[in-house]
Amino acid sequence: MMKKAITIAMTAAFALPLLAQETAAPAEEQKPAQQREERRRESNVWPAFIAICEYPESADVIGLRLTIPFSTRQENITGFDVGFWGRALSFEGLMVNVLRNDVKDDLAGLQVGLYNSAGGCDMLGLQAGLWNETGHIRGLQVGIINTAGEARGLQVGLINRCETMFGYQIGLVNVIRDAELQFCPIVNIGF
Repeated sequence: MMKKAITIAMTAAFALPLLAQETAAPAEEQKPAQQREERRRESNVWPAFIAICEYPESADVIGLRLTIPFSTRQENITGFDVGFWGRALSFEGLMVNVLRNDVKDDLAGLQVGLYNSAGGCDMLGLQAGLWNETGHIRGLQVGIINTAGEARGLQVGLINRCETMFGYQIGLVNVIRDAELQFCPIVNIGF
């Protein structure tokens, strides 16, 4: 009985995104394109979502996104992202993907994986992995290699590099390019 319930639940989880279709009222065609886009985005919010490669294209997720094996098409994720390779434009929450976590615009929360990237975006939170990189971070980076444009907080790793630092670096190689003392092993401080 339990096996049947699990099978039905998994089938429903995979089938819901496939069956979802956008519905538009005839009067909506007369609205400006921006209003139609906003309405479309509101109608595509999912509490739990299984993203298989690049399907579906434009759903926003508030809740849980399971990425199998990767996902590139969901723009805004709030909640949990779990899988192998997760990408988003904007993310708030916990992002745990084995291979890579990638956010392009805004990130508030935690990224845990082998390679964590917050591109050129603003990040508030924690990155923990082998390689961590971000444009601007307010928080903590823990890994073998940590890179940032502007960092406010703490970098802990073998190699820590940033352009501007307001905080501490702890590691074997610590580089702050805008500091008086640009390189300092073990501990480097930038203010």
